[in-house]
Amino acid sequence: MRCLLAVALIGGSASAQPDARRPAIPVEPIAAIIDAFRAHAIVALGDAHGNQQAKTFLESLVRDPRFAATVNDIVIEFGNARYQNVVDRFVRGDSVPPDSLRQIWQNTTIANEIPVDDQLFRVVRSVNAALPRARQLRILLGDPPIEWNEVRDRSDYFKWFAMRDSYPAALIQLEVLAKQRRALLVYGQLHFQRQNVMSNLDMQDWRMQTIVSLVERATPTRVFTIWNVDDQLAPTQVDLTTWRAPSLAIVRGTTIGALDATAFTPSPARFKFEGDKPNEIPRDQWRSLRAEDQLDAVLYLGPRSTMREVPLSSAICADRRYVEERLRRIALTGIPRAEADRVTQMCAGVAPKK
Repeated sequence: MRCLLAVALIGGSASAQPDARRPAIPVEPIAAIIDAFRAHAIVALGDAHGNQQAKTFLESLVRDPRFAATVNDIVIEFGNARYQNVVDRFVRGDSVPPDSLRQIWQNTTIANEIPVDDQLFRVVRSVNAALPRARQLRILLGDPPIEWNEVRDRSDYFKWFAMRDSYPAALIQLEVLAKQRRALLVYGQLHFQRQNVMSNLDMQDWRMQTIVSLVERATPTRVFTIWNVDDQLAPTQVDLTTWRAPSLAIVRGTTIGALDATAFTPSPARFKFEGDKPNEIPRDQWRSLRAEDQLDAVLYLGPRSTMREVPLSSAICADRRYVEERLRRIALTGIPRAEADRVTQMCAGVAPKK
């Protein structure tokens, strides 16, 4: 899983000698998440992009009857807000053509598309079919409403990309908190940082803000954040390999909570911006932060050796026009050529649509 753990601890850091604490206690995760909503309007669940176990768990959570009885909204990263009306119609049961539905996730600001299908949308639609209109779940599309037909260069692109945290943070304030609703936030967990490791925990520069830091600064809301982990945490949590997958554990007051936050957000370098120029911060000036001050709970999905990737849909590869457009976006946004080569290789041998 991307963006998870590199638990090799830096010599001399706060995590090298964690204080004497109790081990984290694993519990049944769905009940724990529902319970978290009793004290938190927003619960943030890390989306391990492209990971099958994370995808399966999310769908199981949404299907649980306790979820719709407690939660109103699901805010997702893999959906272009330009198509909010489309997803609203689909999840309430209206007829929506498949080509229209695919625009939601095929046209996000992430040029190298996250492998995704329409299953979550269909799960919500199915759950809603058994609910009165007033209690139906809503999916809120958190990705900025980029219009790719109008993106001609990197400057056109960056104005949208720069809103990948501020846009969903504003959406949460307007559509969830102002309406006194509860929402599950499903995003890559780097968007949950309270203090950005890449900026050496300095949050003064707007580029270092995250969804969680913005919401917590602008409102009295405290977001309950859940980060994904695997068995690379075993040196700190000795019984981790015996945990049932999936399991959830609160980190405050535990050996996991005493770790340095870089165990969850490894960064080979840290920077401070002076204007538009990022200047690297010397390693001996790196600041430390306990994990328990960065995140609230961990979700164990199983050993890393068992993790599976969601395969890229053959239907996507068969759509040559879309593959060509995806390659254009990769080149336009400055993503390394290796990513374009990966897409080409994945789609090799798939017959184009007639």
